[in-house]
Amino acid sequence: MENNAAKWYVIHTYSGYEAMVQSSLEKLIENNNLSDTILDIKIPMEQTIEEKNGKKKVVLRKLIPSYVFIKMIFNNDLWYVITNIKGVTGFVGPQGRLLPLTDDEVKRMGLETKVEIENIDFAVGDTIKIVSGPLESFIGTINSLNFASQKANVKVNMFERETDVELDFVQIQKIN
Repeated sequence: MENNAAKWYVIHTYSGYEAMVQSSLEKLIENNNLSDTILDIKIPMEQTIEEKNGKKKVVLRKLIPSYVFIKMIFNNDLWYVITNIKGVTGFVGPQGRLLPLTDDEVKRMGLETKVEIENIDFAVGDTIKIVSGPLESFIGTINSLNFASQKANVKVNMFERETDVELDFVQIQKIN
């Protein structure tokens, strides 16, 4: 199974330990110089609007609780170190053996957004309209742009309060 191509794997964690496991993995990468072996760590989240005591607010909710996704070049030493992180119960696969996600599964999970937008004409300060997602049809102003990840930090006026949200470029449209 010595393949030098990085693949996505799924780590099962105790409930509520996802962020701690992600943080431990990031420290592991930093302390052991593994940035060329472990390429990405994700906990799929979605923004939802919840109402409590008559007040609405935007909250981040885990799409798949108790799971952390990791893109890495597999080796036995890495398997040992990761499975011994506090909160990790093991990798997802037959009899606890590693089984990488297929390209189709990666696409469906939205782990890698390969949708590259050509001719991006957004700039900080532009007024935009959100065209997809839970905040669809809201109007906002761009605070910052990250062209590498194709995300925009947008200030949206919702429920008479200014709120910062992070959106993919494909979710927003410039208003002239």
